[in-house]
Amino acid sequence: MSAGLAIETEALGKRFRGRDAVADVALAVPAGSVFGFLGPNGSGKTTTIRMLLGLISPTSGSASLLGSAMPDRAAAVLPRVGALVEGPGFAGYLSGAANLARLDSADPVADPRTRKRRIGEALDRVGLSAASSKRVKAYSLGMKQRLGIANALLRPRDLLVLDEPTNGLDPQGTREVRTLVRSLADGGTTVFVSSHLLAEIEQMCTHAAVMRTGRLVAQGTLDELRGAAPDDRLHLATPDAERAIAALGAAGLTATQAGAEVVAPLAGRAIEDLVPALVAAGVRIRGIRAAEASLEDRFVALTGEGFDVAN
Repeated sequence: MSAGLAIETEALGKRFRGRDAVADVALAVPAGSVFGFLGPNGSGKTTTIRMLLGLISPTSGSASLLGSAMPDRAAAVLPRVGALVEGPGFAGYLSGAANLARLDSADPVADPRTRKRRIGEALDRVGLSAASSKRVKAYSLGMKQRLGIANALLRPRDLLVLDEPTNGLDPQGTREVRTLVRSLADGGTTVFVSSHLLAEIEQMCTHAAVMRTGRLVAQGTLDELRGAAPDDRLHLATPDAERAIAALGAAGLTATQAGAEVVAPLAGRAIEDLVPALVAAGVRIRGIRAAEASLEDRFVALTGEGFDVAN
């Protein structure tokens, strides 16, 4: 396995009932990064995560966490890994603090002498100190998500794997999780975040990968995934959309109508060089601007799908 990678897979695959749920996945997650794992529902993200953590065995290929082969070296490497996968599961009749104490006591390498302090610190980091004595059955979904993250943070971790960590959180809670992830990364922890919320990934992550129907279709830094310079697209507000599309086509640009605007990839062209051609073609210009391609644009270009697709 390569040096400098917190997670690496080679041709990783999993078959269920003769069907490939995940096939030929080659992830490369740099140590110290905040890595977003993107894909529509049913694209194989959670299955991949379960293989990475040794919860299920791969049908083919290999995986490594923190330089150790999984699942062969799971006992040695997993104490250095915190995880929240497929939502937290807690005893509803126990308080948040009691649940964490129960889980920590089951950890063979956790120090019972520091348990109370570590639980208090973990609850404080996720904003649950005031609710620590409340029974978990009274927790909202967002509070349970926070408690799951607190459990992953009971001890220092070199790698944190979070599957949909902002599920059920209100905007304030989402911002707090985003801040927490950044602080962990600043402290040297690699954070691997599975999500379908593109806006959150753009604000939180340094790198990302995109899954589609069980296969990895792209990965890299966010700028590499966008695959464009900051002035990638022309946005033109005009009542003469058809005329503008024709004029831009004559200039070598493929334009389309998007709502009240005409949009075209600039492909290195400067807007000021296009305006005279538009005016000469009789296009009335109400507004014109250059905009950076978003991660959502790149995702749609890669998969042709939205995030409600589950097949």
